[in-house]
Amino acid sequence: MVEIKYPRFYTTPMVQVVLVGITCFATVGMFSAVSNLGAGGTQNLTLSDTANGVLYGLFAITGIVSGGIANVLGPRITLFLGTLGYALYVGALWCYQTQGTSWFLIFAGAILGITAALLWSAQGSIMMSYPLEKDKGKAFGVFWAIFQFGSLIGALIALAINIRSGSLGAVSTSTYIAFLVIIFVGVASTILLLPPNQVIRSDGTIVKLQAASKPHEEIIGMWRTLKDWRMIALLPMFFASNYFYAYQGSINTARFDAPTRALNAVLEGAGAIVGALMIGFLVLDGKRFDRRTRGYIGLAAVAVVTVVVWVCGLAWQVTYTRHSPDSVLYLINYKDAAYRTKGPLFFFYYFGDACYQALAYWIMSALSNDPFTLARFAGLYKALQSAGEAGSYGMDAVKTPWLNELLASWIIMLVSFPLAFLVLRTVKETNYEDEQVVYVEDVRKDGLEQGTPEADAGSIEKEVIAPDVKS
Repeated sequence: MVEIKYPRFYTTPMVQVVLVGITCFATVGMFSAVSNLGAGGTQNLTLSDTANGVLYGLFAITGIVSGGIANVLGPRITLFLGTLGYALYVGALWCYQTQGTSWFLIFAGAILGITAALLWSAQGSIMMSYPLEKDKGKAFGVFWAIFQFGSLIGALIALAINIRSGSLGAVSTSTYIAFLVIIFVGVASTILLLPPNQVIRSDGTIVKLQAASKPHEEIIGMWRTLKDWRMIALLPMFFASNYFYAYQGSINTARFDAPTRALNAVLEGAGAIVGALMIGFLVLDGKRFDRRTRGYIGLAAVAVVTVVVWVCGLAWQVTYTRHSPDSVLYLINYKDAAYRTKGPLFFFYYFGDACYQALAYWIMSALSNDPFTLARFAGLYKALQSAGEAGSYGMDAVKTPWLNELLASWIIMLVSFPLAFLVLRTVKETNYEDEQVVYVEDVRKDGLEQGTPEADAGSIEKEVIAPDVKS
């Protein structure tokens, strides 16, 4: 068997985070981009809502066990399987546009719900466990910026079409082909990802000696995760993390004309990128304070942003309802004076969203460095997140008053903050003292003592004969 030797830079955690960011940019990002093109480009809102309802329902169910599946299969295979659902879904949108096969779109939504849970569990494990503890906020910022850039591109495409034609009609075949090509590039990019036992941090430690876990270990590990009071305390934060998307999307659709909705989507993408980079680099990984204090500061910053932004949203929301007269519910254009105070709101909604999700991921990653444990955390996070998102879209589908939707979204976030504070109180300055770490030099020495060739970053897995390290 040919031994693969990787360049030293390639085995570093941040390169792997960038690679998984590129994978998600080309798959999840393109899915978000298509979603910005009006009901996935189909112009059939009922069908799109049905497909998305099935998608997020199965996402929530699969997310509970997806972390264990990711640990058994390893990140590379899990990410590969996870990306296939996005290709199928966009292909189904194209098929519906040309053949009118609505059943296939709903079926594709079901498959995507299952595969997306796998992708996000593997992504969460890589992003949270590969970097050093001092770089975990930065890792989120880098990943989220790359991933959201895909959504930003889709929004810019929609904006260009709207400005040119004045509306957003059915998406052309060439547009779907372009998105599919990019998605297949993302599918192929999964082969570039390395398992944890081949990733070496800057301090010389290996992320994990094992490349994958065993099924019985995952059953036990998932049971321990579900019993962990810290995970139970974080459930409201998990549930709330995407809950507000339905309300914000509904307001965007109901209050703005087509070109302005596209412009709002551009502002949302930009806000997400800026928010992720700022909180990741400047707050959660700041150098002046110890780790728990950085967590407290991050929690305070996110709480302040959440209160300020949603108070502004509330101040606007109380001026109209779903049943306000047409003189109140007129469609706002980006050239109108009224838009000057509304456009920034959508930027900061997604600025706050990025900060909120960064905090959730950072707290989870501060509880452990073990990739298998963090994969289970990520799966549970995405399961509750998808359940919340499905519930919020259900509220909007039955025409719940917008004020009630706003208050529900906001209150859940506010409730999550004191519970997150309790979890932050348990964060230690480092987990390296509690979780056994292995240095690559130790592995090389063991290999030499046992008569195997000197190990390198690309062949550690082949040379380790020592027992598995249990975290």
